[in-house]
Amino acid sequence: RRCVPRSRNHDIHPATRTFQALRIAVNDELGGLTRTLQSAPNWIAPGGRAVIISFHSLEDRIVKNAFRDDERWEILTKKPLRPTDDEVQANPRSRSAKLRVAKRVE
Repeated sequence: RRCVPRSRNHDIHPATRTFQALRIAVNDELGGLTRTLQSAPNWIAPGGRAVIISFHSLEDRIVKNAFRDDERWEILTKKPLRPTDDEVQANPRSRSAKLRVAKRVE
């Protein structure tokens, strides 16, 4: 516990963060997300929407950049939508969720 710096806002156990990092690496989760976001405009008809929920900053950065850098997307959520305090109280796992929406353009 003393070897891993504590984040400011959360008391997440260091083992949780370590196993999350291992899971992300072993499953190539960020690579899969990147590939999916590159292909998604090909699956969605013009006018259709992509709604993505990310649960940590690495995922959110990939989603934000994919929507911003691809001219086939019109970003509908300038800032990500976050859960309300009531929602977090009812569902603590939602505390880190960020929702972004983009519309497929012609």
